[in-house]
Amino acid sequence: MENIIFKEKDGVMFITINRPKALNALNSSTIEELGQVISNVEKRKDIKTVIITGSGEKAFVAGADISEMHTLNAIEGRELARKAQKVFSKIEHMPQIVIAAVNGYALGGGCELSMACDIRVASERAIFGQPEVNLGILPGFAGTQRLPRLVGKGVAKELIFTTDMIDAKRAYEIGLANKVVAHELLIEESEKMARKIMTKGMFGVSLAKAAINDGMNMDTESAYKYEADMFGLCFATEDQKEGMEAFLNKRKANFKNF
Repeated sequence: MENIIFKEKDGVMFITINRPKALNALNSSTIEELGQVISNVEKRKDIKTVIITGSGEKAFVAGADISEMHTLNAIEGRELARKAQKVFSKIEHMPQIVIAAVNGYALGGGCELSMACDIRVASERAIFGQPEVNLGILPGFAGTQRLPRLVGKGVAKELIFTTDMIDAKRAYEIGLANKVVAHELLIEESEKMARKIMTKGMFGVSLAKAAINDGMNMDTESAYKYEADMFGLCFATEDQKEGMEAFLNKRKANFKNF
């Protein structure tokens, strides 16, 4: 891996986009490497949560790599978008819970990467934005789809059409960031949240993630039935039995998880 650093610590996988001289911009090789890491992690039952961040003090990911993109033709542009979309969809749908620790600029593809994660913890220095129309293009890594689902259609259109960049406080106000923390505490607070999630029944957490993500794309009646299916599956797990027995016996549950 040239552009990705990853390390595992007691069930948490830390993934760092490591191109600080380019403000961690996503070129094709970085997207491919990220996809490889995610493909490996999603198969590992010992990894319960993932934290994604950027290297250096300035940027989470400052966008896609314009120096690579500017010569693309229409077919190549579409292929780049689909490549990134597929990797980001892997993140969105992997069984582990993924937290974006947004340490600086999250612009364009960086904002889109953060939105593919389940939860966004933002440093007080974080800046979010979708500046693509300044370049004569549009958000192509699923930004036109995830942003309105997170912040509403009107706010998403405003951010995309004006290319206004917003700080962490405003991102929190509109629902783009889940939490804002002091910059020096970003990884610590992200890990604290990850480990809190890991104390729960991870089968239930993972199935809840699937129910939310997949149900959002269904009509309500289909989504209700899908939720009931996920609910039913929980009763086939040891976690369900342990969790309910622990509750009835007034003790802490000892989940085995997936």
